[in-house]
Amino acid sequence: MIHTEREMKQEIRESMRGGTGSVTIRHIFTKDEFSAKARLCARLTIPPGASIGQHQHETEDEVYIITRGTGMLNDGINETRVAGGDAILTGNGESHSIKNDGVEDLELIAVIMCY
Repeated sequence: MIHTEREMKQEIRESMRGGTGSVTIRHIFTKDEFSAKARLCARLTIPPGASIGQHQHETEDEVYIITRGTGMLNDGINETRVAGGDAILTGNGESHSIKNDGVEDLELIAVIMCY
């Protein structure tokens, strides 16, 4: 299955997960298109000053692959600077949030797999 960028559904979420500002979500594939248990496969764009608030992943794993920009990731214990090329895995009851504290858009691919 191939989706061109123009075929991908886009939405804008305000205060995503209690964060600040708006986050643009471009759905690469929908959960109905997967045979495996997946809930999300999307490219997220977080503009400067915006964030995704702290949230927990109980029965799922979420992978962030940073493709552009920089930001601060909070894993509930530590804050870590992330940048293009970095990958983050959150699951097993862990929580995370991410904030764009840079000057350009922070873009990442997010994939959520359920178990």
